[in-house]
Amino acid sequence: MTDLTTPPPQVWPTLRARDARALIRFLVDAFGFAETVVHGDGDRVEHAQLSWPEGGGIMLGSHRDEPGDSWPLRPGTFGAYVVTDHVDAVHERAVKAGAEILREPYDTDYGSHDFAARDPEGNLWQFGTYRGEPRKN
Repeated sequence: MTDLTTPPPQVWPTLRARDARALIRFLVDAFGFAETVVHGDGDRVEHAQLSWPEGGGIMLGSHRDEPGDSWPLRPGTFGAYVVTDHVDAVHERAVKAGAEILREPYDTDYGSHDFAARDPEGNLWQFGTYRGEPRKN
């Protein structure tokens, strides 16, 4: 069911975290994601949605080391390319928040302006202006 506030269909990458609540705070503070919803009790996060201000977002939850886990993702194995028109501002924010910067802002040979970072769980994040090539319909 959709309404005027529900985003259109899109891809939402997912990840698991050892300390999901700390990772949520980091992603909001360091990169500028917006905490949209967090479901769970205590330290455990069953489901969280973090929205990217320029569109889309990610979903995450606490790592479950239990038999029968239907979504057995290992913490720290996630990687994402996040499109932004504000690479330098996101980079500055990430540095101020203490993010581990793997690669300072740089320009690619295909016209993108990017930087790369690692979050406290070990996940890799690349932020850049490259929006992909036009679809071949």
